[in-house]
Amino acid sequence: MKEREFRPIRKKYCGFCKDSLEPDFKDSVSLRRFVTDRGKIVARVKSGVCFKHQKNLSNAIKKSRYMALLPFSVVVR
Repeated sequence: MKEREFRPIRKKYCGFCKDSLEPDFKDSVSLRRFVTDRGKIVARVKSGVCFKHQKNLSNAIKKSRYMALLPFSVVVR
């Protein structure tokens, strides 16, 4: 049996905590980084955001969608 090669896991740090920022619904350019091309909110594991900021981020994205700064979904044909 072949042994697995383990790579050291690099810990992701929350970008909001590091820069002491809060997600803002008016800043649609930075919020697009946390939304997929289909319009879904990126998971915490992939984005590397802490629990507190992920909750604030999802609320900011939803508010931004409601104010028509971000699209709800993208039509793919």
